[in-house]
Amino acid sequence: MTAWLDVIGIGEDGIEDLPASARAVLEAAEVVVAPKRVLAGIQGLTAETHAWSSPLSGMVERILGWRGRRVVVLATGDPMHFGIGATLTKHVGVGEMRVIPSPSAFSLAAARLGWPLQDVERVSLHGRPVSLIAPLIQPGARILALTGGAQDVRDVASLLIARGYSRSRLTVLEHMGGAHERVVEAGPSECAERDFAAFHTMAVDCVADLDAPLLPRVPGLPDEAFRHDGQMTKREVRAVTLAALGPTPGALLWDVGAGCGSVAIEWMRAARGAQAIAFERDPQRLSMIAENAATLGTPDLEVVAGEAPASLDGQRGPGAVFLGGAVSDPEIFSACWRGLPVGGRLVANSVTLEGEAAVIERHKRWGGDLVRMDVSRVTEVGRLRGLRPSMSVLQWRVTKGEES
Repeated sequence: MTAWLDVIGIGEDGIEDLPASARAVLEAAEVVVAPKRVLAGIQGLTAETHAWSSPLSGMVERILGWRGRRVVVLATGDPMHFGIGATLTKHVGVGEMRVIPSPSAFSLAAARLGWPLQDVERVSLHGRPVSLIAPLIQPGARILALTGGAQDVRDVASLLIARGYSRSRLTVLEHMGGAHERVVEAGPSECAERDFAAFHTMAVDCVADLDAPLLPRVPGLPDEAFRHDGQMTKREVRAVTLAALGPTPGALLWDVGAGCGSVAIEWMRAARGAQAIAFERDPQRLSMIAENAATLGTPDLEVVAGEAPASLDGQRGPGAVFLGGAVSDPEIFSACWRGLPVGGRLVANSVTLEGEAAVIERHKRWGGDLVRMDVSRVTEVGRLRGLRPSMSVLQWRVTKGEES
């Protein structure tokens, strides 16, 4: 199909800096869609013009309705980097759309700061929870973030202080490439007193305080990183469990009997775009899951309240399932197994005799691996010390085959 839709990236000065080829595409358009402030600065267009409107899904539908006409969408920077171009590719075939990018805000910021872009973490907080930046905050990390305004800078500063990164430096790069470009550098504690322009990119040079907790993206966060009631998959077992589940980019996990949500949260932290649904019936634990997800940087964790297996009905099919509660329940297992596609992985942890009997029987029928994990921790024994064993965990790991 001939391309009918052009998405053109523009800089701070609007269409003034567009190359001749991009300007020719714009001048030949029948319909132009752009932010209101961009349209206000364009003179002499003969095309029908439309300003962006909310919600975004409604605007996309309008654009699709113009299929067959010559449509141009103007967007800032690189439309394929957290931009409208990436959104439109979900609805428009690659042969129907051309993208003409300008330097992204990330490229411009890296150039201003002298940061090699391949070594920088990048995230968009525009219209999204600021807590998404939390997993990226690591000793020595450099982060570039698109934001939704000055309040996001203050919120990130507060998050840095709470995480023990008060010595970090924040740089706010305003109106890059335009006449009003300005660079403001401040420490987290200074940000509450500073004013920032609405249009900016934020850079964070992470410096950990001496007592800052280390919360890497490698599975196996300390138990105290989570709010919990004691009923959780403990650190060492959780690390092994995540290794068995194998988080991959964009893959969906069902965490059935999620407790405080530790496995689902670590799954999402471990791979780019990984998704999870936490199934839990207890109201207090549902509250814990929400709090832990926000604190540890996975605000997109989906939480489903209710009794399994009924709560599993109608949910998106997973690539992996973790069964941490009610392991011995045959109906819950059957629902999880039916939901898995061929090639999907299921991991079940049991600490009870009934659960062990169930996974041993399932292993006999469906194969996989059975692994027993015994963890001991140091404890005081009078004036001396000893190792006190925790409850033994029997783990069943299986990949669903064609014959299942």
